[in-house]
Amino acid sequence: MFRKFRTVLAAAAFIVVTYAAAAEMSGTHPDTYVVKRGDTLWDISGKFLRKPWLWPEIWQANPQIKNPHLIYPGDVISLAYLDRVALQPGPRQEAPIGAIPLSDIEPFLKNLRVTDSFQDLPRVVGLEEDRLRSSGGQLVYTAGLEGAPVGQRFAIVRPTLRYTQTRFVSNGRYGTYKEDLDFRGKRDGSQTIDWDRNWNSAALDTGPQLEFLGYELAQVSVGTLTRGVVPGSNVSTLALEGNGHEVRVGDRLIPVEVQPYDLQFFPHVPKVPQPEGKLQIAAVASALTSGGPRDVVAISGGSREGIDNGTVFSIWREGSHIVDRQHDPEDSRPTATRPNTRTAKDAGDFVLPDEYSGHVMVFRTFEKVSYGLVMEGTKPSRVGYQLKHPDATY
Repeated sequence: MFRKFRTVLAAAAFIVVTYAAAAEMSGTHPDTYVVKRGDTLWDISGKFLRKPWLWPEIWQANPQIKNPHLIYPGDVISLAYLDRVALQPGPRQEAPIGAIPLSDIEPFLKNLRVTDSFQDLPRVVGLEEDRLRSSGGQLVYTAGLEGAPVGQRFAIVRPTLRYTQTRFVSNGRYGTYKEDLDFRGKRDGSQTIDWDRNWNSAALDTGPQLEFLGYELAQVSVGTLTRGVVPGSNVSTLALEGNGHEVRVGDRLIPVEVQPYDLQFFPHVPKVPQPEGKLQIAAVASALTSGGPRDVVAISGGSREGIDNGTVFSIWREGSHIVDRQHDPEDSRPTATRPNTRTAKDAGDFVLPDEYSGHVMVFRTFEKVSYGLVMEGTKPSRVGYQLKHPDATY
């Protein structure tokens, strides 16, 4: 009896999920679609759904196809029973399509990484002919590669950013900080702070909780170990490859990995709920504080928070507090203030609602920081904007 009840309950749950997904079907969805070269999974799912991140809920995996979740040019996608999507395989002579354009994210897959420390990594201590800079075809001398085999390739990396996040005890809010580093990995004095939203709160807070999130390391070149430590010397020799940026003394080295990142992932909703305000845009690549569709952003959360590749978030500007001067025209605060220790109830102010900015999909995840691509938006997304469930409405 109980077993039958569980079966009925499971079937009912399946129907509820199916109809929920069906309710999100695009009003102009095709009956069939032939996958073309240059397509992305985000674009294809958008043809069938108003919310591409619901794709896993309607995808009908075909068990007789090897790697049924991979989609190739020439495959035919069609609506199947109960508004689920099925696939008829094509010739499969080309590589499978990705979730997003590889050209938009490839530099960030190959050339950026986030780590807890870099100070103990092997480093460049000298350059050929005592140059100030070295480039492709020239030699650099390194310390810390004792025992590495000749012929091994190393990526030469440079720390560029330091990410931290503060939680203010007095109001429970989070502030995300990005500090620029010089070529030695030292702070150069500049930083991007949650566009000053929490600066006043930090000054008033008696016990802010500061958490270090990681260093961002940028790859500047690649080299091959051509000679180990020789008698009378304590350094190894590395020959730089032709493509890359100039190398300086103090740059660090890490072994080249064979594709240490995912190329295939599927858009989906977050698997783990997050505290309000915890996830924020920590940085915008190739920009100071704001970006739009097809821009890469750094997110103040990673695998520790249950984020994995393909996770989709919505991006929101937190609503401001507006000073109501009707009853206190002498109030010296600015008309519009950022959230701080004074609540709207205590100060007689107004709290404006959060404003939707766009959607972002994660494509590379580290422990405490992730990289995501802004997929769509109605306005620029800025450093300090919050990330919420993709279906959030406020």
